[in-house]
Amino acid sequence: MRWFALVIGILLVAVAFTAGTRVSDTREGLIAEVVTLLAGMAGVILLISALSLMRSPSAAVTSTPAVRAAQPPRRRSRNDIWLGTGGIALAIVLLAGLAMSAGFWWSVAGLVLLLPMILGSLYLCVRFLRADP
Repeated sequence: MRWFALVIGILLVAVAFTAGTRVSDTREGLIAEVVTLLAGMAGVILLISALSLMRSPSAAVTSTPAVRAAQPPRRRSRNDIWLGTGGIALAIVLLAGLAMSAGFWWSVAGLVLLLPMILGSLYLCVRFLRADP
């Protein structure tokens, strides 16, 4: 299933690129633009899901769950703090640019759209800072 999603995603992105060459100010061009947007979106979604899916456990697993010993928490990588601070800095730059160019209400709309990214970045920073060294 994973390889199937990967191949279909690559094909849809290729369809999006080829349809993008036919975009013009005609009815066919508008249809090509819709095909470009939808195929590109579906292709990227399939590519991301194919590349990020975890492999399922094998069918030979016994029906009784194994008792696992409590593992000590893993040490957090420095990538967490770098990605977290980078995401927060990017959000600040984007919101400042939006506030300067479009005004306060557009920056509020941008804040609402960027809120998941900001919260994810804060989560990475907090997890890094709370982790044992």
